[in-house]
Amino acid sequence: MALRWQIRPVSRADTAAIAAAERRCFSDPWSLAGVEALLENESLVGRVATGAGQNQSLAGYLLARSIAGEAEILTLAVLPEARRRGVGMALLEAVLLALRQAEVAAVFLEVRESNEAARALYRRSGFRPVGVRADYYRNPPENAVVLRLGMGSV
Repeated sequence: MALRWQIRPVSRADTAAIAAAERRCFSDPWSLAGVEALLENESLVGRVATGAGQNQSLAGYLLARSIAGEAEILTLAVLPEARRRGVGMALLEAVLLALRQAEVAAVFLEVRESNEAARALYRRSGFRPVGVRADYYRNPPENAVVLRLGMGSV
C-alpha cells in the first residue's frame, strides 16, 4: 500500500506555505515574520506532511521547540481538505519520536478549551491536562487547557 502522506523535517522553504496555512486554519494565525523567525530558531523541532506521489502540496505541519529537556508544541495544523485522514496523528508521532531521541523528558502545549478534536488527538497520545490559562486566546477570547506528556525513559 502506498503512503498517503510524506512526513519530513520542516525547512525554510516551507515558510510561505506554513504562513498561508496558518491564515486558513486559525483565527489568530502566526504572521509570515513570526513563522520565519521560528524556522530560524535552533531549538525548533518541526515536521510537515505533504501528499505522497504527484500531489506534493502541504497537508499539515507541527512546530515545537525543545529547551533544557522539555518541549513545547507551538502549533499543529492540518489543512481542511486533509482533516480526518491521519495527518495530525502522523505529524504528532513523528515529532514525539524526534523529541524522545533528543531525550526530552516532558512535552507541553496549550489547546483551546473548545477544540475537542485536538484534545482527543492529544489524549490518544497520552497527554493529560495539568492546568488552564484563562483568556489565553484573543480572537475569539477563550481559555487554554495546558496539556503535558511525560516521555518516560528514552
